[in-house]
This record gives sequence, C-alpha cells and structure tokens, in this order.
Amino acid sequence: MAGSLQTGIRLYRSKRWDAALKELLQVDASYFDTEENRELAYYLGLCYTKLEQYDNALLYLEQVVTGGSNPLRAYQCRMTLAYIYSVTGRSKLAEFELKRLIEHGFESVQIYSTMAYAAYSQKRYDDAIELYQKALELDRESPTALNGLGYILSDTEKDVRKGLTFCKKAIEKKPQNPAYMDSLGWAYFKNGEILEARTWIRRALDLLPRHPEIISHMRTILGAD
Repeated sequence: MAGSLQTGIRLYRSKRWDAALKELLQVDASYFDTEENRELAYYLGLCYTKLEQYDNALLYLEQVVTGGSNPLRAYQCRMTLAYIYSVTGRSKLAEFELKRLIEHGFESVQIYSTMAYAAYSQKRYDDAIELYQKALELDRESPTALNGLGYILSDTEKDVRKGLTFCKKAIEKKPQNPAYMDSLGWAYFKNGEILEARTWIRRALDLLPRHPEIISHMRTILGAD
C-alpha cells in the first residue's frame, strides 16, 4: 500500500518520527510535480534528522537547498543542515550554511548562536563571544545565547564573574535544562565555589547520566575537593 505525503507530514508534526519516515518512504512520487517532490524530500530529511540518521538526512535536505525556490524553506533547510554539521563535528560546513543565510538577509538569535557554537568548537573563542553577543543584541533574554556566552566566559576564564551571571540568567529561563545546569555548575567551579558547582553538576548528571562532558566536569570538581 502506497504511503501518503500528507499522512507522513501529520505523523511528523505529531512527533511520531519512525511512523512518519515509514509512511514517507512508501510514497509513490512518480506523479508528483517539482514542488511536491521537494516537500517529500524536506520531510524525509527532517525525519532522518530527528532519528539522528544524519547522512541520510543530508542527502534529502541538500536536494531541497540546491533545487528550491522557496526562501523560507531554504532557510529552514540550511538551519537544519547547520545543526547536523555542528553535532557531527563539521563546524566549518555549519558556518558556511549560516553565512549563506546572513548573506540572503536572514538574521536571528538561532543563526548567531549556532555560528557561535561552531566557532567555539574550533577554539575561536573571541569570535564565539562576539557572535553570542550579537545574538543577545537581537534578544537579550535568549537562554541559548545567555548560556553559551556564560559558559565560554567561564570556561576560558576571560570573565568568570560575568560568565556566572549569564549562566544564572539562562537557568532562570529554563530551570530543567541539564545543559544549563552543567554550565552553571562549571561557572561556579571556575569561580571557586565548589559546593555549588557539585550541586548543579550532580543535577545535570541525574538527567544525563552518560553525557561525557558532564561526567568530565564532575570528575574535575570532585578532584578539586
């Protein structure tokens, strides 16, 4: 039985990634026009991204970017491509996609924050700080930018007091986010407040017990006692 594009989209929007992918892979696209084929490729790419099958996701999303005429769809695809490149360690490719968006007139907190993370991954700390600051110029309440800037200022010891302040603001926005808990704990550690550091890192570890960076932070903090 052939799948349905609309059913696949509905399943995707319901966060049923596996079911959506199965449905979309069964779609008979032989009678689709160009736009319908791009729509199918787009949602296949998104499903593979959600399922962390990144190589498959890239195949479909790149089709949409190179062949599409819809600026909003191109923006969405390039953001997803940048995310994939970032999480798979291809930071320069992530930056390329994001710079293309800026060249085409798109600016957002998400773009600058993702570029900042890519720069940080390449140990370009000053660039990362500047990009997070640009993100905060667009939205000074952005928890992503607050956390990212706070972590870098603390981790690099460029301004540990200010870094701690930013991390506190981020956790106020999203108190259940384990990444923000880890950042706050690390900021406390860099400020010499070991008890607070251990408390927050432990909370992060309770939520993400196998996360290598959180484990590394906890070992460092325990070794400082």
